[in-house]
Formats: sequence, structure tokens, C-alpha cells
Amino acid sequence: MFARKAQTNMKKRYDIIGRLLMAALATVLLSACSVIDDDPGECTKQKNYRLEYEMRLVTNMTTELHTQLGLETEVPLAAALKEHLKSIFTDYAHDVDLSFYDTQGDSVRLQHDQHIMDASEASYVLNLPMREYMHLAAANLVGNPVVGLTSDERCHPSRLETIFAERTQADTIPSHTTGLFTARQPMDVKDDVDQTFHVRLYMANCAAALVVDPREYDISTLRVYTTGFASQFNICDSSYTFAAQSPIVRTDKVTAAEGSEVCYVSVNFPSREPKVTRSIVETIEPFIAKDGDETLWEFRAYITNADGKITESVLSLRQPLRAGQLKIIKAYVTGEGAVQTDDHTVGVSVQLNWSDGGQHDVEL
Repeated sequence: MFARKAQTNMKKRYDIIGRLLMAALATVLLSACSVIDDDPGECTKQKNYRLEYEMRLVTNMTTELHTQLGLETEVPLAAALKEHLKSIFTDYAHDVDLSFYDTQGDSVRLQHDQHIMDASEASYVLNLPMREYMHLAAANLVGNPVVGLTSDERCHPSRLETIFAERTQADTIPSHTTGLFTARQPMDVKDDVDQTFHVRLYMANCAAALVVDPREYDISTLRVYTTGFASQFNICDSSYTFAAQSPIVRTDKVTAAEGSEVCYVSVNFPSREPKVTRSIVETIEPFIAKDGDETLWEFRAYITNADGKITESVLSLRQPLRAGQLKIIKAYVTGEGAVQTDDHTVGVSVQLNWSDGGQHDVEL
């Protein structure tokens, strides 16, 4: 009898505990809903929606390599440069960062998802409350210590930003290590309607390469940098921001088993566009542009000569370098370590016996 009473009391305790757990679970669910929307009733309107992501690589890399390094003696260097840039000019995404923002008020982020994509295309099923969103996406941030996603709690300030804190050599920064892709898309999520949203991601950075023919001159001390590029990319309106002092980007040296030419390549954000356009040019080619009236970006080359003196050569370009583009400039070395080019679109200035104390940044 006592055992039967004990069992009855134990059953009552379990019933009470069960009710308390159910009440707590209901509270958690309502709280989880309020993270997405302040109206708990929106939880009843949530439905799964499919988002399909596609990497779209628009580039001139193959054409530029064939045009600038198409001679038989240059083929090995072209192959080495292509191999070096294989993780940059690619339609393959390793990781993707997805944010969904309110379209009203101060555009706060309502949902945030991160995935390892490892593909050129992928689809995800998300559970979103019915409402209008602005969706921003960024790919290939993992493994690129030079650029970070910042201010992404809100839509309009969200940007890819050069991390100046990573500077390790004077005022220089390393090149980007991945091809960065982004997308922006309004989304009107409706109730009780099957919806699929197609999101295309496009490249946000580019590359510049200086191919140097030593002409029997010792270039073992040659150092090459690039400058004149944006420091930020604003994802929502697909625009670039330029710092008062452009970052100085260190190039990577690329060589081939055959041939004497050496390539110095940097990966970075694009340059400015020309300020003055004298005529309108309509073209379906995104990398065709007229020269501007001012220098837009530069190569800076430094050779330490046998007497210890340094020669600085600045190669100035007035054509913009755009997202997805590879630009190759061919140059050669002359007496006293000057780097010259026969490309008439490139301006060259040389300073002998250059020193850090006498350096003046060119306004870009």
C-alpha cells in the first residue's frame, strides 16, 4: 500500500515537472521568435525558402595572359602566373557569409548564417519570417588576413575593409590571398508561397603584374610595390572607398623554370575611375576604358645598386584597374637600375640615389 502511494506521489511529481518543462520550452520558443521579429505572431508565418547561390567570374585573365605573354619564350612565365593566381580568379567559393537586414529604420541585421560552400554553386534552405529583407552575401573571407568583414550588424555600413593593423613592414600591406565575391539582393518573403531566390556573387578585387626583363642586369635586390587602390568595398551599394593615403601593397615574386623574365604581382581592390570623361564609350567589355587625365595607380620599383645607392622607378597608369581584371605591364632594366617600359600608356619617372627620407607620396 505504501509502495502504491509512493508511486502515485512520484507520478504527480513527474506531471508537475513535465508541465514546468513545457512552459519553459514555450517561453524559449517565443523568445527565439522575438529575436527575428518583435511580434511573436510572426512565428506562425515562418516557412522554408530556398536560396540558390552562383559564383560569376567576369575576368580578362586568359586574354591578358595571351596578349602580354603569348610569345613562345614567355609561355612558361604565363603558366606560372596563372598557377599563382588560381585561387584568385576562380568561380569556386570556400566559405560564404549571409546576412538578412530589415529594410526599415536603421537596417539592423535580422538573421546571420555562415556556411562552408566549397563549390561554384550551392543552395540553402532558410526559415525566415514573412517580410521584406535586404540580403548581403560575401564569399572567400576565410584565409584572407588582409581583408575583413566589418560593421555588418547593419546593412548600409557593411563592408569589406583592408585591415591596416596587419601591416608588418613599414607602411606596406601584403596582397589579398583569395578572390573576394559579394552580392546584394532585395527579398520579399511572402506567406504560404513557395519561393526560390537566385543570388549571383561577383568579384570585388583584382590583380596587377609587372613583368621585368633584367637584360643582364642584376635584379636580385629588386622590390616592387603597387599603390592607388581602394581600402574598402561597401557591399550594399557596390562602391569603393579610398583612404587619404592609399595602401602600399607588397607584390609576390613569380618565376618560371625557363626564361629570364621575372613577374611581380599584387592582388588588391580596384583603382579609382577617371574623374574626367571627355566622351561616352558604350561597350559590352567591362575592362575597356579610356585614359584619365591623372594618375590612377602605380607600380613602384626599387633596386639597390652595387654602390649601395637605391634607384626608384615609378610607373604611373591612367587607365583604371577594375574588379575581376588582371593587368600586365612589361618592363626592362636599364643602367643604374632604372625600370622602364615601352608601353606608351604608362608614365615613368626615375629617381637615382633614392632614400626613405626623401620619399614623397604621389597624390592618387
